[in-house]
Amino acid sequence: SAHPRAAQRQAYFRGELEQFLLTAWRERRDPTEPRGSYAGAMGLGQFMPSSIEKWAVDFDGDGRVDLFHSAQDAIGSVANYLRAHGWQAGQPVWYAPMFSSLGVDLATLLAPDILPTFSAADMVHHGVIPQGGMQHPGLLALVELKNGNNPPSYIVGTQNFYAITRYNWSSYYALAVYELGQEVAAARTGT
Repeated sequence: SAHPRAAQRQAYFRGELEQFLLTAWRERRDPTEPRGSYAGAMGLGQFMPSSIEKWAVDFDGDGRVDLFHSAQDAIGSVANYLRAHGWQAGQPVWYAPMFSSLGVDLATLLAPDILPTFSAADMVHHGVIPQGGMQHPGLLALVELKNGNNPPSYIVGTQNFYAITRYNWSSYYALAVYELGQEVAAARTGT
């Protein structure tokens, strides 16, 4: 109760429990059977009950959504979630920034946090060149990644980076997911 957002958190988790129980009742499943995280995320994709209701799909075509045992349903559901949150197929996730020797307006560029707000030209105007991203068709965000006592790292995030952060709000998570995906793709293709 001492948490600054205690009331919002209670309402959120009460709603998630209600959604879970409604789904179990509708699907005639025993609500004591599924297992999830302490926060209520369940299945291979760790979806909250409201996310299951909104974005889970029967990707394997067997007539039911099974995020616990069907990798196809889990992968298809995560893809559906990302698409619903603005994923742009074929677009990069981030670009490396090059900082202008004339100075960088970090205050302006970091103010929107990770929300893509600036065109590539706007970024350049404020002192950051998105390497390889000058022709990027969408908006961009300068993302600061703090490194403890070391200087921060920066990336220029796209809408796709932002979409990953809708799945998990951590920029570090989004970057790790992207990098892991790149390694998996390289391993699959042998490159």
